Parts: sequence; structure tokens; C-alpha cells
Amino acid sequence: MKSLEEFVQLFAEQFDDTDASEIQATTAFHDLDEWSSLIGLSVIAMVDEEFDVALKGDDVKNAVTVEDLYNNVKAKL
Repeated sequence: MKSLEEFVQLFAEQFDDTDASEIQATTAFHDLDEWSSLIGLSVIAMVDEEFDVALKGDDVKNAVTVEDLYNNVKAKL
């Protein structure tokens, strides 16, 4: 299992215009200007590829912070 820091880095890579330094474990990612459903799909695809975990849209929608999403992925391993 990748660490939280590695997950945050992979998560940040899904954004084109948001500086990676703006994204931390405690970031409420739905509040980011660039957040969209398309980035949500990119995050789901990244989790599937990197962790072999199938997230649902509700998993992303119900997570508040990047760490919440990481914990959700960990729980599904």
C-alpha cells in the first residue's frame, strides 16, 4: 500500500492548473476551483490503476478531504 503522501501526490497529478503544493491530505478537494466531475473520473481511474480498487462516484462525492478518500481506498484493499 502506498503512503498517504504518495496518494496525495498521485491525486494532485490529476489536476492541470492547480499547483500540487496546494493539495495536502487535509485539502477539501471539492472546494478547489479546478475540481470537476471529469477530474473525479480521473481520480477513480488513477485509484483503479495504482491500487486496483474500484471506487464509485459516491465514494468520491462523500469524501471531504484527500485523506478521507485515501482511507476509503485503504478500507477496500
